[in-house]
Parts: sequence; C-alpha cells; structure tokens
Amino acid sequence: MARISYVELPVKNVAGVRDFYAQAFGWAFTDFGPDYAATTGGDVDLGLNGSADHAIASLLPIVEVEDLEAALASVTAAGGTITVPIFAFPGGRRFHFRDPDGNELGAFVNEPE
Repeated sequence: MARISYVELPVKNVAGVRDFYAQAFGWAFTDFGPDYAATTGGDVDLGLNGSADHAIASLLPIVEVEDLEAALASVTAAGGTITVPIFAFPGGRRFHFRDPDGNELGAFVNEPE
C-alpha cells in the first residue's frame, strides 16, 4: 500500500541542521555526501536536502510505492502534473508531482544497490 514514509526539508547547511535535530531529538542520520543526510529507521524518515542539482523549494512529503512507473501513470491519469521526471538517487528512484490544487509531493521506490 502506498503511504507517506518520508519527508524532505530544503536546507542550506546540511551539517548544521543535522546536528540540530540530533541534539534536539536524539535522531541519528546517515550522510549521503555533503549535500544530503537522512534518518533511516523510522516509520516516517526525514531527509535534509542541500543539493543544488535536486533542490526543493519547500517541505516535500514523499509517498513510497511498489512500482514507480505505475505510480507515475496513475498520478498523471488522476490529473496530477509531473514536476520532476523519474531520477535515481542512492537507494532508489523517484519523481515529483503537483496535485490538482498545486501541492507538490514525491513518489519513490526503494532499490537497494
């Protein structure tokens, strides 16, 4: 079943924000290079996106799906607009879309390396 399992925040200082959440809440992060860090063990994980290549403008809820291409087709058929086509990242692939009211979300599939 598809569900929101990840929330991504746009950040300018990945290390500083990572350290803030680690100190404030005791959360453990995995670093995926200098521009990305994420929690990796919760029901809903948090990603800190400082990437210039895949920057986001605001909070981005991400729906975990089993079949990314089928999800893209379903989103489009339901009236969604694809804002970022499918791309790969360490551990999977995803795309971004806007719902009919303009809210941006992502959809991803895990693909362990």
